[in-house]
Amino acid sequence: MTTRYVVFSHGQESGPWGRKISALAEVARSEGYETESVDYRGIDAPRARITRLADFCKELQGDLVLVGSSLGGYVAVASASLLHARGVFLMAPALYMEGLPELRAGVLDCPASIVHGWHDEVVPYEHSMRFAASYGAALHLLNGDHRLHNQIRVMRYLFEYFLIALDLPATAFE
Repeated sequence: MTTRYVVFSHGQESGPWGRKISALAEVARSEGYETESVDYRGIDAPRARITRLADFCKELQGDLVLVGSSLGGYVAVASASLLHARGVFLMAPALYMEGLPELRAGVLDCPASIVHGWHDEVVPYEHSMRFAASYGAALHLLNGDHRLHNQIRVMRYLFEYFLIALDLPATAFE
């Protein structure tokens, strides 16, 4: 049986095993995935974070699901096709933000699901709406802020569904 991995990428101000990542890692393990979380602390440049993720994942043999929060969401999207990710799950991803390198057209070639808070004070939820519309990604707008800590229970359910749906016939994402 192929080994399956969920690799987490945290945001600018957090660490590799924060509340959201720890909660979603439990879900991933219950679905038969090995879990890893890349430590980007001390790495501010987005391109350097992308390189760090690529270097980290080259040792992993098997199916890969990338999960990213805030800047980690940007890193996951920018790396997905390079790493042949099976899917991408994003939480308040820092997409289309000033100061970040522009993503290349057609950057995503796998199923994606986005969770974003209506009251996000850091990344406007409209950025996730734009990305979801461009790539046909599932979009879940929740009553939360950028950190989404009050929505962890809902995110656990959404993430579980996302992982289960990856094993369904392709029509699940069409």
